[in-house]
Amino acid sequence: MNRPALADLPDCPSLPAQLEQFIAPALAACAHEQVATLDARLLRQLVTAGLDRLPLPGHGETLARWQALAAVAAHDLSLAKLYEAHTDALAILAEAGHARPARSIWGVWCAQGRPGSLGMRTPAAEEHVLLDGEKPWCSGAASVTHALLSHRDDAGQTWLLALELGQRGVEIIEDDWAAVGMSATRTARLRLHNASAQRVGGPGFYLDRPGFWQGGIGIAACWHGAAAALVALLREQLAQRADPHALARLGSAECALSTSAATLRESAARIDAFPGENAMRHALRSRLIVERACTQIISDLGAALGPHPYCGQRRSARLLADLPVWLRQSHAERDLAALATSCLQEESAPCLL
Repeated sequence: MNRPALADLPDCPSLPAQLEQFIAPALAACAHEQVATLDARLLRQLVTAGLDRLPLPGHGETLARWQALAAVAAHDLSLAKLYEAHTDALAILAEAGHARPARSIWGVWCAQGRPGSLGMRTPAAEEHVLLDGEKPWCSGAASVTHALLSHRDDAGQTWLLALELGQRGVEIIEDDWAAVGMSATRTARLRLHNASAQRVGGPGFYLDRPGFWQGGIGIAACWHGAAAALVALLREQLAQRADPHALARLGSAECALSTSAATLRESAARIDAFPGENAMRHALRSRLIVERACTQIISDLGAALGPHPYCGQRRSARLLADLPVWLRQSHAERDLAALATSCLQEESAPCLL
């Protein structure tokens, strides 16, 4: 199949502003218990309106792509999780030269379940594979039409598979998510029985392609968008207050947010300059810096404003419930150790100006 060309994608002038105008009024008026339903509807509407056709990473407009993700995340992280996964799936399909069915909405579910929990069979003389078993951590399973799943076979090879969710043999089970944070994603597990899927790329494609680490930084852009919204709230609340301790916390938050933004801009420029390189070190560094900035901003906001952001405003309350949960997609000290190992192997000296 032919790879979709960048020229085929429609122009998206002022895309963050378009996204904000599209989603902000609906979310502002939405009660907490209705957010999951609204997010699913907004995702469908964004796709129908063509607002999912973001610039592909590594094609010269990576920062514009991340700005769009951050714009959605600034209003609702559960919607951003679904939107980021869908747009990531489109980028993966483009990277693989795999066609996207018309009007399809995608998830990306590549967390590994228990060994042996999912089996893959290849019927004789068939291009598709059959899946039996369960797949956990499927965010937005009830909101999408298709998904990209990873599967490690008995030989230890990792495959990426495209699954159509409307077929017989696919059951969505929503009984595992106990957290308040990110609950509007309706994260579920799939139970599969003779479910047909198509291979996307060859063995190892998903992890070995340049877009794997590039996409990982896109998730950090979502975290940054939420953090920027929290800093904006802090600025608004302190504009008329002469409280030096609270103002010190705003200064701390501004420093953290500036560091996060600078890191994302630098990473975007690097990816566009060297789109085919392994971006693991840059992705780990960017994600860890943004994660640390988000943690600092959450602390500064609570110290400066007390419980008000947690219980006095719908938007900030949702962001403060959701962001710590999504941040745990980071692997903390494991990622720090991996970054250190990579730096020792690939860098002769610390970065200088």
